[in-house]
Amino acid sequence: MAALLASRHRIVLVLTQPDRPTGRGMKTAASPVKRLALENDVAVVQPSTLKDTETQNLLRAVGADLMVVAAYGLILPQAVLDIPRLGAINIHASLLPRWRGAAPIQRALLAGDQETGISIIRLDAGLDTGPVLLRQTVAIQDEDDAGSLHDRLAELGATLVVEALDVLEQGRLEATPQPAQGVTYAPKLDKGEARIDWGLPAADVWRRIRAFNPFPGALARLGGEDVKIWRAQLAEGCGAPGEILAVGNHGILVACGGGCVQILELQRAGARRLVAAEFLRGQRLTPGGRFAN
Repeated sequence: MAALLASRHRIVLVLTQPDRPTGRGMKTAASPVKRLALENDVAVVQPSTLKDTETQNLLRAVGADLMVVAAYGLILPQAVLDIPRLGAINIHASLLPRWRGAAPIQRALLAGDQETGISIIRLDAGLDTGPVLLRQTVAIQDEDDAGSLHDRLAELGATLVVEALDVLEQGRLEATPQPAQGVTYAPKLDKGEARIDWGLPAADVWRRIRAFNPFPGALARLGGEDVKIWRAQLAEGCGAPGEILAVGNHGILVACGGGCVQILELQRAGARRLVAAEFLRGQRLTPGGRFAN
C-alpha cells in the first residue's frame, strides 16, 4: 500500500478485515494496512463479508477504476469483481499456477523449491486461477526463512503492482491464461505441522524450521518441555533420530532420519530467543541427550 500511496495513482478506499485480538494479551488491534490508510487520510471499511448488498453498493458509489487485492483472506464474489471498470488484480507470492492458496511462501520452502516469485493476476471467482498480467522470479537462498522471503517478495510485489497499474491505464497489458499443468495448492498452515519429526531426513527438518519462522515456530520436545527452534543449518553426522551428537558455541548438533542439523537459535517456553551458546549457559545439554518429537 505504501508503494501505491507514493505513486501517481489515487487510493479512494481501503477494505480490510475487521480488527481482531492479537499477541499474548489478545488485545484487539488494527491491521497495518488500516493504520497506514488512516495515517494518510484514506477511508477504511471493514466488512465481515463482501456478499451483502450494502457493501457492494458502497463499492459502486466509490467509482474506482480498479481494485487491488493483497492477502485479503477471502475469495471475492464475482459480483464484487465486476464493480470496478477495469476489474480487480491480485498480488500473489508464487509463480502461478504453482502454490495457489493461502500459504505459498511456506509451502515453497517446505517443498525445497529453488525459486519462487510474484504473480500479478487478474482476479476471477476461483482460487488464484485468473490470467497472469506480470510475473517475476526470485531465487530462494539457503539462508531464507518465511520471514525474510516474505519481505523480499513484498518489496517486489509493491514494485510490480505499480508497474501493472501504469500499463493497465494505457491499455497495453496482456493477460496470459495459467497453464493447466503444474497446478499445486498451498493450504493454510496448521500449527500441528510445526512439530518436528526427527525421523525425517535432515533436509526436510531444516526446511520445516525455515518455513515456520517467524510463525508459528518449529516445535520440539527437550527435557519434557516444548522448545521452539528458530534457526539451523545442515551438517554432517549420524545417530538415532533426535540424538544430540555435540554441543558448543557453534550450536547443537542433532541427528535426523538421515544426516544432521546444527541448531543455531532456539527458545524455551516463556523465555526469549537465544543463540545456541547463550541457551547452553542456562540449559545443560550433553552428547547422548535427545530431542523428542
